[in-house]
Amino acid sequence: MRNPLRGAVAAAIAGVISLTAVLWWETSHAVRQARARVESESTIRFTVQPVDRPLPANLAPIAAPAIFRDAVMFHGHFYIAGPLGLTEYDASGAVVRRLRAGLELPPAAITSLAVGVLAHAAEPELMAGTAGEGLLVFDGRRMRQVRPDSAGHRTLTATLALGGGRVLLGTDRLGLFVYDGRQVTPAHPALANVPVTALAGVEGDVWIGTRDRGVLHWRAGEVDRFDESAGLPDARVLSIAVGEDRAYVGTAVGVAEFRAGRYARTLGSGLFASALALRRDALMVGTLDETVAEIPLSARSSRGVRPIVQNAPGAIQRFIDADGVLYALTEDAVYAVDDRTNRLRRVIGPDRAPLTDRNVSALAVDKTGRLWVGYFDRGVDILDPNGERAAHVENARVFCVNRIVHDANGGLTAVATANGLVLFDSGGHQKQVLGRADGLIADHVTDLVVHADRITVATPAGLTFIDPDGSRSLYAFHGLVNNHVYALGTSGTQVVAGTLGGISVLDNGVIHANYTAANSVLTHNWTTAVARVGDEWFVGTYGGGLFRLDAAGRWHPFADATGPIEINPNALAVTDTHVFAGTLSQGLLVYDRQALRWTTFTAGLPSMNVTALAADRGSVYVGTDNGIVRLSGPPVVHP
Repeated sequence: MRNPLRGAVAAAIAGVISLTAVLWWETSHAVRQARARVESESTIRFTVQPVDRPLPANLAPIAAPAIFRDAVMFHGHFYIAGPLGLTEYDASGAVVRRLRAGLELPPAAITSLAVGVLAHAAEPELMAGTAGEGLLVFDGRRMRQVRPDSAGHRTLTATLALGGGRVLLGTDRLGLFVYDGRQVTPAHPALANVPVTALAGVEGDVWIGTRDRGVLHWRAGEVDRFDESAGLPDARVLSIAVGEDRAYVGTAVGVAEFRAGRYARTLGSGLFASALALRRDALMVGTLDETVAEIPLSARSSRGVRPIVQNAPGAIQRFIDADGVLYALTEDAVYAVDDRTNRLRRVIGPDRAPLTDRNVSALAVDKTGRLWVGYFDRGVDILDPNGERAAHVENARVFCVNRIVHDANGGLTAVATANGLVLFDSGGHQKQVLGRADGLIADHVTDLVVHADRITVATPAGLTFIDPDGSRSLYAFHGLVNNHVYALGTSGTQVVAGTLGGISVLDNGVIHANYTAANSVLTHNWTTAVARVGDEWFVGTYGGGLFRLDAAGRWHPFADATGPIEINPNALAVTDTHVFAGTLSQGLLVYDRQALRWTTFTAGLPSMNVTALAADRGSVYVGTDNGIVRLSGPPVVHP
């Protein structure tokens, strides 16, 4: 006979086991979910892709002078990086290859270099941090890009290869991260949201320089901070050098020495220490004022500074210690520091380039085919039709250039600057300067148009009309929608003025209509560019994209170009087939006048910040904050 008590006990035991299993499953599931959530929150999403960029067939760059920011020795060759990309030099200083931003490389400046072995890699690789495109990893043959999804994680300022198969990535705003070849993770909670400027150290003992928070010391899982209250000469760190149990932190007003993780003293008070290097029993200091100084480590805090090189060829950006030789990097060259004579010997010289600078603000082509290039702070270049520099003009008036306009009828070229309107004759010679003393409403000229026998000049204080009878000005008191005029367009007797506060339409110098976000489809009043396209006006805004005003006075948005887009000042160009618009961060917008649609063009651009445009004879010159490219023929764009 079956025992009922035994059956009840068995059922109870089975129930307990079942309940335990359920609880164990629920607990383990919760733990797995929590672990996955933590890993998801701590892991930075990114993609790894080969950098294999086919060069656009109809695009040619116009070379700008190289700007060097960092250098390393890799496979026996110097690799030097900067805004224009990465260049490899052999032992004799000859160029082996160029990897250019926007062409062979993504369109971003390279900010820092390091050489190390990532986890699961067999050989050392070159790692380059970029200002906007993440990390580039190069094995000498092929390059791959580690590109975080977040723009903030792509803006790198410093890199440091560690011995444990990892590389540290310092960012402009979000702090310090670690990449090990498989994932990108935050380095330490105390190092989040820190603006990193410099990195130095080894696995387990790292020094982090910041833009405004002093220096951080990450050791044994702990982070210590040192700022001005702890002895650091300044909160902005420019450079770091480490050796054994000492660290040296360079600032604009001296160098702090740390021993065993503690502040010890300040060396070289007053030195602008942009670069540091330890050489035996001395500290080498490269400065912004073109000096290389040597400080014996046995010296007292503020004594013993010995300038070994004065009037160096340029400000010292970095020191590179390679194969027992100390090299000094300036903006355009590399020098070996001779231990015997303490002199600088140039081993890599500056490149010759037709452009004076790379930060372009205005472009125009005159009737002889010469390209006029205006810079934000370097005056004007005039390039002959072959692309060689014919002249450079830079003075107290021709300095900050906003706009260049060529009058084909009179052969006159007008250059609008922050210091007046400068007129050049057909030979490219400065002829006249107009300012407030000559009838302009302000010295600062933002744009101008030439029509018939009149010049209309835009300024931050209103408009000035210049004709054979003299000059007169018009501003908000007379009905102008806003005094600060950024852009002008003209057709016949009509002028359209784009201002900070909307758009004014004038005919024969009389205001006929004002348009703002309150009485039109405009979403932003800040108008930066105006161009006549057929019988319509195309208008660019700073933050709202592009709009058009038809012949009947009706406004229309563009389905594919109206939105959160910043159109740069006067960055509009029109051809018979296309309209081109330069943006702050999205490259070049191209409008097909037959298909009636906008597309984005980025292939080959040295920067996504397109600042100036000029169309001429089937070509379009595209100026950026990182140089110029020339597009020949219809652009090949991909919707």
